[in-house]
Amino acid sequence: MSDFRMPSLGADMEAGTLIRWLKQPGDEVKRGDIVAEVDTDKGAIEIEVFEDGVIEELVVQPGEKVPVGRTLARIRTAGIVPAPAPPREAPQVTGSAAAGVPAGAPAPPAPSRAGAPPPTRVAASPAARRRATELGVDLRRITGTGPDGAITLADVEGAAAVAAAPAPAPDRQQAMRRAIAAAMAKSKREIPHAYVTTTIDMFRATAWLRAENQRRSVEDRLLPAAMLLKAVAGAVSDVPEVNGYWVEDRLQASPRVHIGTAIVLRGGGLISPALHDVDQRDLGAVMRGLSDLVARARSGALRGSELTDGTITVTNLGDQGVDGVLGIIYPPQVALVGFGRIVERPWIEEGRIEARPVLHASLSFDHRAVDGHRAGLFLAAVERRLQAPEAL
Repeated sequence: MSDFRMPSLGADMEAGTLIRWLKQPGDEVKRGDIVAEVDTDKGAIEIEVFEDGVIEELVVQPGEKVPVGRTLARIRTAGIVPAPAPPREAPQVTGSAAAGVPAGAPAPPAPSRAGAPPPTRVAASPAARRRATELGVDLRRITGTGPDGAITLADVEGAAAVAAAPAPAPDRQQAMRRAIAAAMAKSKREIPHAYVTTTIDMFRATAWLRAENQRRSVEDRLLPAAMLLKAVAGAVSDVPEVNGYWVEDRLQASPRVHIGTAIVLRGGGLISPALHDVDQRDLGAVMRGLSDLVARARSGALRGSELTDGTITVTNLGDQGVDGVLGIIYPPQVALVGFGRIVERPWIEEGRIEARPVLHASLSFDHRAVDGHRAGLFLAAVERRLQAPEAL
């Protein structure tokens, strides 16, 4: 028997309110399954299990406020009786975008609206297809989060909610600001911050990006943000101590690269969900993953693991017209990379002064885990990768 406990969905979280259960006693669960929805200061978050088993007992009922670490449910992890194979057609699913109920296995495509491409190009559950028709959502523009990349009902409703999402209520905004303030104050109080900065010539990177995007469809084009995330992920392999956590007075480096991405929410507030395994994805997959993450963050459809798994954070304020940023580390992480805008500046190249697109980059690092020499090597590794964009 194993206890499924209220997770910490951020360094500032002390408790959460259970909104609803998505699984019931007797239901079999697999690692990564979403089992409940929890309300926090930063919104409604889906939470997953991290082991296989069968729900034995639900200890907490919807509406209860539960401290971090308290048992929510009990899971039987031994002697599991395998469930029968699911039918080819996924079951009906109901719920909101915030609930994010998985829609099951992908099913054969159904006929689509006139003017749409052949339906065989899209893997989606029947419920997702029906809802897409009702909402006028183009399935081709959605990144699926279901099995084998299938589009779920939650994916459709999340995409529809992005453009129409209302600003958070004033009390929610205030609660979020208090949570951010507490986390940042704790970080500055407890972490010995140090900083290194550099200016990167982006001539090769931007030229390659223009040429690459000419070969891609409009829907599949890349933004500089995807290149920056890949460059950071690659540089981690050279300086692995920037990627991990400071726990129990020692560095715990992570073998995986989950990059927390700072996202500004509509109506105010900031959240930094993680894009998983950036080092293992190609640029196109990073771009699609980033777009999906931003959309779900702003529509309230994030998963708990996306708020807890970050191993290093990137904050990119270039689209705000900012030249550079020195960020505050998000504990228990040990480093944060900051990027400003790409802007033309005078640059000396082979003895000539010419206008070049340049980028200001910084690294905020925990001096207990990383020294200045290694921090400098990390930024140099980021720059080196941006000079060879075709290899990202």
